[in-house]
Amino acid sequence: MFDADAPPAPLDLHGVCLTLPSAAGPVDILRGVDFIVRPGERVAVVGPSGCGKSSLIAVAAGLERPTRGQVRLFGEDLADLGEDRRARLRRGRVSLVFQAFHLLPNMTAEENVSTPLEIAGAPGATRTAREWLDRVGLTARLRHYPHQLSGGEQQRVALARALAASPELLFADEPTGNLDAANAAAVADLMFDLVAAAGAALVLVTHDDALAARADRRARMFDGRMVQDA
Repeated sequence: MFDADAPPAPLDLHGVCLTLPSAAGPVDILRGVDFIVRPGERVAVVGPSGCGKSSLIAVAAGLERPTRGQVRLFGEDLADLGEDRRARLRRGRVSLVFQAFHLLPNMTAEENVSTPLEIAGAPGATRTAREWLDRVGLTARLRHYPHQLSGGEQQRVALARALAASPELLFADEPTGNLDAANAAAVADLMFDLVAAAGAALVLVTHDDALAARADRRARMFDGRMVQDA
């Protein structure tokens, strides 16, 4: 199951099940998933809509508790942690990027990146935010609000916000799904380049075969199960 002598993997799932209630009765979303991500590894999770990919990320990131099974982040069993400890673990070592950009509409690009750093008590939050926005090509847009930015620019802000926290593990759920082809390619290039430079692991949920092909490994899901992982 787990090798006690090896350095802990950023993510290790064993026998993970997730059952959620519905009007028609309980629905099995995840059905005994085993999944591991090693330090610095980039893994694409693919499969048809509704097969459990986004639920896998929610459980893996500690946002949703599994019905059964074991979820370890950096060697820590999430079942053993209270909500505060889980939140601290995520805040210190894990970041997420979603298809919907989730930027705060009343904050500028700079504030969207710097505010989470300030809340976490990181020194030099404004300087770090400006550095990361420069790295994603948005130095000229620091003072712009989300409604003043294109979709591609908003996703660049979201990517800067995620990576400014220096995560060791980045979850990206369809990060290019709302973008046109040109912007999707640009954001994908940035994401892979910046993750590699940071030495972070990446779990990428995508329907884009070309994007999935850039990962070190492709894990295919179907009907809540991991049916291929190579």
